[in-house]
Amino acid sequence: MAEYLLYGFAQSGNCYKAALYLELAGADWQTRFVDYFNGETRTAEYRRINVMGEAPVLEHGDLRLSQSAVILDYLVERFGRYGWTDGAERREILRWLFWDNHKLTSYTGTYRFLRTFAPATDKAVLEEFRKRAEGAWKVLDTQLGQTPYLAGDRLTIADISACAYLFFEDELGVSWVQYPNIDRWLGRIRAEPRWRHPYALLPGHPVPARK
Repeated sequence: MAEYLLYGFAQSGNCYKAALYLELAGADWQTRFVDYFNGETRTAEYRRINVMGEAPVLEHGDLRLSQSAVILDYLVERFGRYGWTDGAERREILRWLFWDNHKLTSYTGTYRFLRTFAPATDKAVLEEFRKRAEGAWKVLDTQLGQTPYLAGDRLTIADISACAYLFFEDELGVSWVQYPNIDRWLGRIRAEPRWRHPYALLPGHPVPARK
């Protein structure tokens, strides 16, 4: 058995955040598929794994962690990569990590889910989430016009977190050419030696048949 066990599924950008870190760091890890689309996270059995009923979950020895930001913080502690060198840099990384979770991932992930996976979505609701996602994309593009990575001149967990849903551009219906700084930044991340697309890195693509 691998040293790290990640509960997740391919359509989840939040699961991809943890998976991408593990892969880039060269960790000894494996996945345990979570059948989200057939309701596994709502079962009593899964709630015993994570009371929040969410993925990802990371197991390392006797430790079990949930929430992607907490997992990324722990992996920095374990591997010493993609983290901070001092308190000021840590605060800058956390600033973008929290913004990603609250704004970028929140709006982008919800918009993509409604556009791609929801059986029927009110057009006005979809347009509102698109507008909110575009607002977050503009903030991201502005920052990346000032620094090559979110917290400065090197890849950190802020980038690993913020990029996760943006590799689903076809499902988002966006061309990142419209946001040239995001486009170049995603290209730099894709150029990392161990980078893989979420659908290649995690199990469950295409979406399993409904039971």
